[in-house]
Amino acid sequence: MADKQISLPAKLINGGIAGLIGVTCVFPIDLAKTRLQNQQNGQRMYSSMSDCLIKTIRSDGYFGMYRGAAVNLTLVTPEKAIKLAANDFFRQMLSKDGKKLTLIKEMLAGCGAGTCQVIVTTPMEMLKIQLQDAGRLAAQRKLMAAEAVSSSPVGGPISSTSHTTSTNKSQQTAIQITKELLRSKGIAGLYKGLGATLLRDVPFSMIYFPLFANLNKLGQKSSDERAPFYLSFISGCIAGSTAAVVVNPCDVIKTRLQSLQRGINEDSYSGIVDCTRKIWRNEGARAFLKGAYCRALVIAPLFGIAQVVYFLGIAETMFEMLQSRQY
Repeated sequence: MADKQISLPAKLINGGIAGLIGVTCVFPIDLAKTRLQNQQNGQRMYSSMSDCLIKTIRSDGYFGMYRGAAVNLTLVTPEKAIKLAANDFFRQMLSKDGKKLTLIKEMLAGCGAGTCQVIVTTPMEMLKIQLQDAGRLAAQRKLMAAEAVSSSPVGGPISSTSHTTSTNKSQQTAIQITKELLRSKGIAGLYKGLGATLLRDVPFSMIYFPLFANLNKLGQKSSDERAPFYLSFISGCIAGSTAAVVVNPCDVIKTRLQSLQRGINEDSYSGIVDCTRKIWRNEGARAFLKGAYCRALVIAPLFGIAQVVYFLGIAETMFEMLQSRQY
């Protein structure tokens, strides 16, 4: 696509619209990804993405698949806006001489975009993960309680204290979790897993943006024309899913570190190295690919839609229409 000069407000609005549309379409798959990544050996509640979604609908209804969506829909606008606008900014800064960007410069621009976005991404993911995984933990404890009752010699009821506690935890809202974290740990509580988020998002952007730019150029008849919107969509899907699978091990580590509640007999982690070591030792190398296909299914349409909306320049068109009416 030709580098069209688009105003910063238009870039931010375009990125926001793209994020809202994309998240609404793929959020249930993202919920399945989080739950699959968090479950550990011996405590498996779900065997696959479809099994997770079916069980979620049975236990929590259709809208149970959208637990944590409000957080994402609220924060995805600034997150996607920062990511897309920052990449454009760094690309323009690195191509002041008017020459075509080299692959290294494209990767540097992506690196800058990935670094900038974690300001919003980290707290957004932190809150979203708690809400998404609460249903898994509640279902696990309910199952364990039912098994304990059935195995009891007298078959009588057991204490409901732990069940009540888990139920209260599963019903927490994002605002309640935020207040609790700020009260107990300050602003740092919302940025738990910042290092792991950087470890995921910086390589992702370094792979995604150069790959998308080069795929998208295949549809340009000349340097002054845009690629067809369908090619921007396909390019976004291919680049997004490729980058998502490559950095999935980092996403697994980030998800585990940001989960505040643990299931029965599940490991806790002190940091990135400790988490990596325990996953490798207790679950094997394949554990780092948990949820990879879910993540690819989430990222592909999310970034495909994002790029179509962004490169169609919906906000810029709106601004031009408003300006024409003024004259």
